[in-house]
Formats: sequence, C-alpha cells, structure tokens
Amino acid sequence: MKGVQEQGQAQAQGKHWDPVCGRQLEAPEGHPSSEYKKRRYFFCSEGCRTAFERQAERFRLNELARAGALMSPGRVRWGLA
Repeated sequence: MKGVQEQGQAQAQGKHWDPVCGRQLEAPEGHPSSEYKKRRYFFCSEGCRTAFERQAERFRLNELARAGALMSPGRVRWGLA
C-alpha cells in the first residue's frame, strides 16, 4: 500500500507511473501515451502502451482497487457500491 501512496504523491508533483510495468517517468513529454475513460496514461515504451490498450479495463480496475484499499478503514469490501 505504501507504493500506491507514493504514486499518488508523485503524480501530484508532476511525476507519472507506467501502469503496465510500474516504472516511474520523470517527464512524460516524449513518452507514448493513451487516453482511456477521460484519463491520460503515460508509458515507458510502445510495448507497454500496446499491452495497456489490449487490456485497458483490467488496468483501470486494478488502479481503482488499489485506491479503494487506501480509502477504506480496516477490511476491503469487494463488489458493487
């Protein structure tokens, strides 16, 4: 969970993370990017961008699950809200 908190703080400072491999990108300019459901994702390589586009919903749900785990006290409840 600490890694997810660090990612949130890094994005607030203008740093971005590749959602596929987890690599930190200091300056997203010049890196491949893709937009999915009104959110821009940045990648370290075209290979990571291609992998994301094949399974974008899976990566988005994993990201939401990590964020939900940070926001909920105690146990995480899975399912529809």
